[in-house]
Amino acid sequence: MHNDTIVALATPSGSGAIAVIRLSGNDAIALASNSFKSVSNKNLSVQPTHTIHLGHIIDGEKTLDEVLVSVFKNPNSYTGEDVIEISCHGSNYIQQEIIQLFLRKGCRMATAGEFTLRAFLNGKLDLSQAEAVADLISSDNEASHQIAMQQMRGGFSSEIAKLREELLNFASLIELELDFAEEDVEFADRTQFKQLIERITFVLKRLIDSFAVGNVIKNGIPVAIVGEPNVGKSTLLNALLNEDRAIVSEIAGTTRDTIEDEISIGGIGFRFIDTAGIRETKDVVESIGIKKTFEKIEQSQVTIYLFDAQKNIETLEAVRIEIEKIRNKYPQKPLLVIANKIDTLSDLQLAEINKNIADVLLLSAKTGFGVEQLTNSLLNLINTGALRNNETIVTNSRHYDALLKAFEEIQKVQHGLETGLSGDLLAIDIRQALYHFGEITGEITNDDLLGNIFANFCIGK
Repeated sequence: MHNDTIVALATPSGSGAIAVIRLSGNDAIALASNSFKSVSNKNLSVQPTHTIHLGHIIDGEKTLDEVLVSVFKNPNSYTGEDVIEISCHGSNYIQQEIIQLFLRKGCRMATAGEFTLRAFLNGKLDLSQAEAVADLISSDNEASHQIAMQQMRGGFSSEIAKLREELLNFASLIELELDFAEEDVEFADRTQFKQLIERITFVLKRLIDSFAVGNVIKNGIPVAIVGEPNVGKSTLLNALLNEDRAIVSEIAGTTRDTIEDEISIGGIGFRFIDTAGIRETKDVVESIGIKKTFEKIEQSQVTIYLFDAQKNIETLEAVRIEIEKIRNKYPQKPLLVIANKIDTLSDLQLAEINKNIADVLLLSAKTGFGVEQLTNSLLNLINTGALRNNETIVTNSRHYDALLKAFEEIQKVQHGLETGLSGDLLAIDIRQALYHFGEITGEITNDDLLGNIFANFCIGK
């Protein structure tokens, strides 16, 4: 299936200064050589790998463009095959003319992710590294970029491979015992085996627990900003984004629908959602907005409750009751309580707020005071210690599922060791654990799985 030569645009579609067209396959260099006229009369087919050549792409007597052609010979290329990359001018017309030329000469249009698929099939990347390529392309903040880079370099793969290798060695010894069952001998030291299982259990727990952090880093953390009308929710959103994203006015109920925008704080993506003010209203449109507010609280992972410190200084008990209602309704959801508009209050009034509202953050969205403390509080809710320590963090739900299944089988092995289970039954559970480890790196896979993974890639990668 993958012995033909494929071609695709490797840069984003549309006009630009430069476009890159990539070919990969056994005939890539020969096909490029037949359509390339070097300015110094070089024969492209005999040029060494990892070299770049100036010339023109020609179609018969017609010159299509002046280009730079990069040559990468197998196995020292991204795909492990002969690869040609043509850097041409970024005109849509030129791009299509060059691609159509190579299609007429026998190339096939690459499918989504087919270059990376070939890299996997040719042993240049394992499956988790291949998936990290897609994550790297889609990373939009420092943290997700760092995780994708670490995974693409093989940090996660090497950790799984080491565990799998050690487990495989013991599995081989236990299988050997089965061949000598009549002699009643033990080739696998049960004490060492127990220590290995304990170590694997510890690592698996750490990797599984890291998914909670990794998932929010990869996808961004939704934060709902809620409160009564006209307490400064839209002003706070604008202060966080440092732009006038939301309409601000003194009229209660100005925000009729939710407004969303995303920023990066400390390398972590946060998606802030400015919601309609919560109050009793007969306005049909505003009522729909308030209903959506509660939907957004359900969908968010963090809630910011904002109240007007100036307006509510005499009714702090009512504010405290509202806060308790939200906490009781969403007990597992982090809640940050903010007293806004504090720039109009005295020190005595601020002390009264601190006394009545536990863990309140004092802020003035209008002047920007307290915004930095808020962003620090948001970061403190996320366990980024693993990032700073360069630990492996799991962000892929497929890996998470395989780790959970492997952990379940390892627990069975551990229970079997403690209860003196026979070697043949231990071997069954060990084989299942090995199977799930192999699913992560692609040592065990199938066409459906590969199709699902690479269908999400862009065409030129």
